[in-house]
Amino acid sequence: MVFRRKRKYREKIIKRSIWQQLPEESQNFFIETANILRFAGQFFVELVTPPYEHKEMIRQTYEIGYRTLALVSITGFILGLVLTLQSRPIMIAFGAESMLPSMVSISVIREVGPVITALICAGKIGSSIGAELGSMRVTEQIDAMDVSGTRPINYVVATRVIATTLMVPILVFYADALALLGSYVALNLNSEMTISLFLNKVLGSLGFMDVIPATIKTVFFGFAIGLIGTYKGYYSGRGTQGVGKAANTAVVTSSLIIFIIDLLAVQVSNLLMY
Repeated sequence: MVFRRKRKYREKIIKRSIWQQLPEESQNFFIETANILRFAGQFFVELVTPPYEHKEMIRQTYEIGYRTLALVSITGFILGLVLTLQSRPIMIAFGAESMLPSMVSISVIREVGPVITALICAGKIGSSIGAELGSMRVTEQIDAMDVSGTRPINYVVATRVIATTLMVPILVFYADALALLGSYVALNLNSEMTISLFLNKVLGSLGFMDVIPATIKTVFFGFAIGLIGTYKGYYSGRGTQGVGKAANTAVVTSSLIIFIIDLLAVQVSNLLMY
Protein backbone atom coordinates (compact mmCIF):
# COMPACT_ATOMS: atom_id res chain seq x y z
CA MET A 1 0.00 0.00 0.00
CA VAL A 2 2.82 2.36 0.91
CA PHE A 3 4.64 1.39 -2.29
CA ARG A 4 1.56 2.27 -4.38
CA ARG A 5 1.26 5.67 -2.71
CA LYS A 6 4.93 6.41 -3.36
CA ARG A 7 4.54 5.31 -6.98
CA LYS A 8 1.53 7.60 -7.54
CA TYR A 9 3.38 10.47 -5.86
CA ARG A 10 6.38 9.94 -8.15
CA GLU A 11 4.11 9.85 -11.23
CA LYS A 12 2.53 13.16 -10.19
CA ILE A 13 5.97 14.72 -9.75
CA ILE A 14 7.09 13.48 -13.18
CA LYS A 15 3.92 14.78 -14.88
CA ARG A 16 4.25 18.13 -13.13
CA SER A 17 7.89 18.45 -14.12
CA ILE A 18 7.08 17.63 -17.77
CA TRP A 19 4.33 20.26 -17.77
CA GLN A 20 6.64 22.85 -16.25
CA GLN A 21 9.28 22.14 -18.88
CA LEU A 22 6.90 23.08 -21.68
CA PRO A 23 7.17 26.65 -23.02
CA GLU A 24 4.59 29.10 -21.76
CA GLU A 25 3.04 29.40 -25.23
CA SER A 26 2.48 25.62 -25.34
CA GLN A 27 0.93 25.62 -21.88
CA ASN A 28 -1.43 28.45 -22.87
CA PHE A 29 -2.36 26.58 -26.07
CA PHE A 30 -3.34 23.39 -24.20
CA ILE A 31 -5.20 25.37 -21.54
CA GLU A 32 -7.10 27.35 -24.17
CA THR A 33 -7.97 24.16 -26.07
CA ALA A 34 -9.30 22.54 -22.89
CA ASN A 35 -11.39 25.64 -22.12
CA ILE A 36 -12.88 25.65 -25.62
CA LEU A 37 -13.77 21.95 -25.35
CA ARG A 38 -15.38 22.54 -21.96
CA PHE A 39 -17.32 25.48 -23.41
CA ALA A 40 -18.47 23.25 -26.30
CA GLY A 41 -19.67 20.68 -23.75
CA GLN A 42 -21.69 23.38 -21.97
CA PHE A 43 -23.20 24.40 -25.30
CA PHE A 44 -24.39 20.86 -26.09
CA VAL A 45 -25.86 20.51 -22.59
CA GLU A 46 -27.77 23.79 -22.95
CA LEU A 47 -28.82 22.85 -26.47
CA VAL A 48 -30.96 19.94 -25.26
CA THR A 49 -32.17 21.64 -22.08
CA PRO A 50 -35.45 23.61 -22.28
CA PRO A 51 -36.58 26.34 -22.62
CA TYR A 52 -35.58 26.76 -26.24
CA GLU A 53 -35.01 30.28 -27.55
CA HIS A 54 -36.61 29.90 -30.99
CA LYS A 55 -37.32 33.58 -31.58
CA GLU A 56 -33.79 34.63 -30.70
CA MET A 57 -32.35 31.90 -32.90
CA ILE A 58 -34.48 33.02 -35.88
CA ARG A 59 -33.47 36.64 -35.29
CA GLN A 60 -29.78 35.73 -35.15
CA THR A 61 -30.11 33.63 -38.32
CA TYR A 62 -31.63 36.58 -40.17
CA GLU A 63 -29.05 39.02 -38.81
CA ILE A 64 -26.10 36.78 -39.71
CA GLY A 65 -27.36 36.07 -43.23
CA TYR A 66 -28.38 39.65 -43.95
CA ARG A 67 -25.17 41.07 -42.50
CA THR A 68 -22.94 38.93 -44.73
CA LEU A 69 -25.00 38.62 -47.93
CA ALA A 70 -23.62 41.64 -49.81
CA LEU A 71 -19.97 40.82 -49.09
CA VAL A 72 -20.43 37.16 -50.00
CA SER A 73 -22.21 38.13 -53.23
CA ILE A 74 -19.42 40.41 -54.42
CA THR A 75 -16.68 38.01 -53.38
CA GLY A 76 -18.32 34.97 -54.97
CA PHE A 77 -18.90 36.65 -58.34
CA ILE A 78 -15.37 38.11 -58.51
CA LEU A 79 -13.91 34.77 -57.41
CA GLY A 80 -15.38 32.90 -60.37
CA LEU A 81 -14.55 35.75 -62.73
CA VAL A 82 -10.89 36.00 -61.72
CA LEU A 83 -10.35 32.24 -61.51
CA THR A 84 -11.62 31.80 -65.07
CA LEU A 85 -9.63 34.72 -66.47
CA GLN A 86 -6.43 33.51 -64.81
CA SER A 87 -6.89 29.88 -65.90
CA ARG A 88 -7.96 30.51 -69.49
CA PRO A 89 -4.48 31.27 -70.97
CA ILE A 90 -3.02 28.13 -69.41
CA MET A 91 -5.88 25.95 -70.65
CA ILE A 92 -5.52 27.43 -74.16
CA ALA A 93 -1.79 26.68 -74.12
CA PHE A 94 -2.55 23.01 -73.44
CA GLY A 95 -5.41 22.94 -75.93
CA ALA A 96 -8.00 22.25 -73.23
CA GLU A 97 -10.12 25.40 -73.32
CA SER A 98 -13.28 23.30 -73.50
CA MET A 99 -12.42 21.84 -70.08
CA LEU A 100 -12.35 25.27 -68.42
CA PRO A 101 -15.95 25.19 -67.06
CA SER A 102 -15.35 21.75 -65.54
CA MET A 103 -12.06 22.80 -63.95
CA VAL A 104 -13.50 25.99 -62.49
CA SER A 105 -16.63 24.28 -61.16
CA ILE A 106 -14.68 21.51 -59.42
CA SER A 107 -12.26 24.03 -57.90
CA VAL A 108 -15.05 26.28 -56.67
CA ILE A 109 -17.35 23.57 -55.30
CA ARG A 110 -14.66 21.44 -53.67
CA GLU A 111 -12.28 23.92 -52.13
CA VAL A 112 -12.17 27.57 -53.10
CA GLY A 113 -15.81 28.48 -52.52
CA PRO A 114 -16.25 26.88 -49.07
CA VAL A 115 -12.91 28.08 -47.66
CA ILE A 116 -13.08 31.66 -48.97
CA THR A 117 -16.70 32.06 -47.88
CA ALA A 118 -15.94 30.61 -44.44
CA LEU A 119 -13.01 33.00 -44.01
CA ILE A 120 -15.26 35.92 -44.95
CA CYS A 121 -17.83 34.75 -42.41
CA ALA A 122 -15.10 34.37 -39.80
CA GLY A 123 -14.00 37.95 -40.38
CA LYS A 124 -17.49 39.42 -40.58
CA ILE A 125 -19.59 37.25 -38.28
CA GLY A 126 -16.93 36.00 -35.84
CA SER A 127 -15.63 39.47 -35.06
CA SER A 128 -19.17 40.82 -34.71
CA ILE A 129 -20.19 38.06 -32.28
CA GLY A 130 -16.98 38.44 -30.28
CA ALA A 131 -17.38 42.21 -30.00
CA GLU A 132 -21.10 41.97 -29.18
CA LEU A 133 -20.69 39.42 -26.41
CA GLY A 134 -17.58 41.19 -25.17
CA SER A 135 -19.51 44.43 -24.78
CA MET A 136 -22.29 42.53 -23.02
CA ARG A 137 -19.69 41.13 -20.62
CA VAL A 138 -18.18 44.57 -20.01
CA THR A 139 -21.56 46.19 -19.35
CA GLU A 140 -22.47 43.23 -17.07
CA GLN A 141 -25.51 42.23 -19.13
CA ILE A 142 -24.43 38.58 -19.04
CA ASP A 143 -24.04 38.75 -15.26
CA ALA A 144 -27.53 40.27 -15.02
CA MET A 145 -28.95 37.38 -17.08
CA ASP A 146 -27.27 34.88 -14.79
CA VAL A 147 -28.63 36.57 -11.66
CA SER A 148 -32.17 36.94 -13.06
CA GLY A 149 -32.42 33.23 -13.89
CA THR A 150 -32.03 33.56 -17.69
CA ARG A 151 -29.36 31.08 -18.69
CA PRO A 152 -26.91 33.20 -20.71
CA ILE A 153 -25.31 30.26 -22.52
CA ASN A 154 -28.73 29.11 -23.72
CA TYR A 155 -29.90 32.59 -24.78
CA VAL A 156 -26.66 34.20 -25.96
CA VAL A 157 -24.39 31.34 -27.02
CA ALA A 158 -26.59 28.50 -28.27
CA THR A 159 -28.71 30.72 -30.52
CA ARG A 160 -25.70 32.25 -32.24
CA VAL A 161 -23.86 28.95 -32.71
CA ILE A 162 -26.94 27.33 -34.24
CA ALA A 163 -27.45 30.36 -36.48
CA THR A 164 -23.90 30.25 -37.84
CA THR A 165 -24.08 26.47 -38.29
CA LEU A 166 -27.21 26.86 -40.41
CA MET A 167 -26.29 29.99 -42.35
CA VAL A 168 -22.68 29.33 -43.39
CA PRO A 169 -23.59 26.33 -45.63
CA ILE A 170 -26.38 28.39 -47.22
CA LEU A 171 -24.00 31.29 -47.83
CA VAL A 172 -21.48 28.87 -49.36
CA PHE A 173 -24.10 27.52 -51.80
CA TYR A 174 -25.02 31.09 -52.71
CA ALA A 175 -21.38 32.08 -53.22
CA ASP A 176 -20.73 28.97 -55.36
CA ALA A 177 -23.67 29.85 -57.62
CA LEU A 178 -22.43 33.40 -58.06
CA ALA A 179 -18.88 32.14 -58.70
CA LEU A 180 -20.18 29.94 -61.53
CA LEU A 181 -22.10 32.92 -62.88
CA GLY A 182 -18.90 34.95 -62.81
CA SER A 183 -17.10 32.14 -64.61
CA TYR A 184 -19.75 32.14 -67.33
CA VAL A 185 -19.42 35.90 -67.75
CA ALA A 186 -15.62 35.60 -67.99
CA LEU A 187 -15.89 32.89 -70.65
CA ASN A 188 -18.14 35.07 -72.78
CA LEU A 189 -15.74 38.02 -72.65
CA ASN A 190 -13.41 36.36 -75.17
CA SER A 191 -15.58 33.65 -76.70
CA GLU A 192 -19.20 32.63 -76.97
CA MET A 193 -20.77 29.82 -74.96
CA THR A 194 -24.45 29.28 -74.34
CA ILE A 195 -25.70 28.97 -70.78
CA SER A 196 -27.08 25.48 -71.49
CA LEU A 197 -23.70 24.23 -72.73
CA PHE A 198 -21.95 25.80 -69.73
CA LEU A 199 -24.36 24.16 -67.28
CA ASN A 200 -24.03 20.80 -69.01
CA LYS A 201 -20.25 20.92 -68.68
CA VAL A 202 -20.46 22.04 -65.04
CA LEU A 203 -23.04 19.48 -63.94
CA GLY A 204 -21.42 16.73 -65.95
CA SER A 205 -18.08 17.21 -64.20
CA LEU A 206 -19.46 17.25 -60.64
CA GLY A 207 -20.01 14.02 -58.76
CA PHE A 208 -21.24 12.82 -55.40
CA MET A 209 -17.81 13.07 -53.76
CA ASP A 210 -17.44 16.65 -54.98
CA VAL A 211 -20.60 18.05 -53.41
CA ILE A 212 -21.27 16.03 -50.25
CA PRO A 213 -17.86 16.40 -48.49
CA ALA A 214 -17.81 20.10 -49.34
CA THR A 215 -21.28 20.50 -47.85
CA ILE A 216 -20.46 18.59 -44.68
CA LYS A 217 -17.33 20.57 -43.94
CA THR A 218 -19.21 23.87 -44.32
CA VAL A 219 -21.42 22.79 -41.41
CA PHE A 220 -18.30 22.34 -39.29
CA PHE A 221 -17.00 25.69 -40.52
CA GLY A 222 -20.16 27.42 -39.31
CA PHE A 223 -20.10 25.61 -35.97
CA ALA A 224 -16.45 26.56 -35.41
CA ILE A 225 -17.07 30.22 -36.28
CA GLY A 226 -20.03 30.47 -33.92
CA LEU A 227 -18.39 28.56 -31.08
CA ILE A 228 -15.09 30.47 -31.18
CA GLY A 229 -16.81 33.84 -31.56
CA THR A 230 -19.13 33.26 -28.62
CA TYR A 231 -16.35 31.78 -26.48
CA LYS A 232 -14.00 34.72 -27.02
CA GLY A 233 -16.76 37.23 -26.37
CA TYR A 234 -18.28 35.39 -23.41
CA TYR A 235 -14.96 35.23 -21.56
CA SER A 236 -13.53 38.54 -22.76
CA GLY A 237 -11.55 40.77 -20.44
CA ARG A 238 -12.85 43.92 -18.84
CA GLY A 239 -12.73 47.28 -20.57
CA THR A 240 -12.63 48.32 -24.20
CA GLN A 241 -9.32 46.53 -24.73
CA GLY A 242 -10.98 43.26 -23.77
CA VAL A 243 -13.73 43.80 -26.36
CA GLY A 244 -11.22 44.57 -29.13
CA LYS A 245 -9.06 41.59 -28.18
CA ALA A 246 -12.10 39.29 -28.15
CA ALA A 247 -13.08 40.37 -31.68
CA ASN A 248 -9.51 40.04 -32.96
CA THR A 249 -8.77 36.64 -31.43
CA ALA A 250 -12.15 35.32 -32.58
CA VAL A 251 -11.23 36.03 -36.22
CA VAL A 252 -7.69 34.65 -35.93
CA THR A 253 -8.68 31.48 -34.08
CA SER A 254 -11.69 30.80 -36.33
CA SER A 255 -9.57 31.19 -39.46
CA LEU A 256 -6.96 28.78 -38.11
CA ILE A 257 -9.59 26.19 -37.18
CA ILE A 258 -11.18 26.53 -40.63
CA PHE A 259 -7.88 25.53 -42.27
CA ILE A 260 -7.47 22.63 -39.84
CA ILE A 261 -11.00 21.36 -40.51
CA ASP A 262 -10.42 21.70 -44.25
CA LEU A 263 -7.22 19.68 -44.01
CA LEU A 264 -8.96 16.92 -42.06
CA ALA A 265 -11.92 16.94 -44.47
CA VAL A 266 -9.61 16.52 -47.47
CA GLN A 267 -7.81 13.61 -45.83
CA VAL A 268 -11.07 11.86 -44.92
CA SER A 269 -12.59 12.37 -48.37
CA ASN A 270 -9.42 11.02 -50.02
CA LEU A 271 -9.59 7.91 -47.83
CA LEU A 272 -13.20 7.35 -48.83
CA MET A 273 -12.53 7.90 -52.54
CA TYR A 274 -9.40 5.75 -52.91
